[in-house]
Amino acid sequence: MKPSLAKSKAKELRNTWQLQEAKNQFSRVVDRALVAGAQTITRHGKAVAVVLSQEEYLQRGRPRKKSFAEMLLSIPKVELNLERDKQPVRPVEFE
Repeated sequence: MKPSLAKSKAKELRNTWQLQEAKNQFSRVVDRALVAGAQTITRHGKAVAVVLSQEEYLQRGRPRKKSFAEMLLSIPKVELNLERDKQPVRPVEFE
């Protein structure tokens, strides 16, 4: 396979796009998301966005928020030593 042909084949199979290239070829990015799954968009070498097909987006769904009761129950249990002070109560005068 010729080097230029290998490069173009590799470009077709990838799932990561530089931002400027993704802007210029947005239709191709969307088409790849439909066929090959999630497409990652990078800016300065760091992943900043993902393009998904509608079907994949709906399958993933939103993470469910915990109810208040579930949050309270998820708090780690800590043993506390809560003993009452044995000293006598100080006198208090009421008027």
